[in-house]
Amino acid sequence: MTDPSTGPSTGPSETPKRRPQQRKQVLLRLDPAVYEALARWAGDELRSANAQIEFLLRKALAEAGRLPKDTGPLPRRGRPPVSEP
Repeated sequence: MTDPSTGPSTGPSETPKRRPQQRKQVLLRLDPAVYEALARWAGDELRSANAQIEFLLRKALAEAGRLPKDTGPLPRRGRPPVSEP
């Protein structure tokens, strides 16, 4: 039986499921002309402005050798795959 205050127990052979990390929310103030240019560029590449910013930040971090090794992949572009019933 499980204690509601501690949650279900896992045996020695069970590995606890890893919860996906919550993505950080950041307020970013941009010059309107910079945002418009970014939004146009994002549209050309079929990305949202937010996804374009993350893409560019990751690229800059990687080029500078500062992208953390445990960084997950960029979320897949487009619609999520249809889960089978």
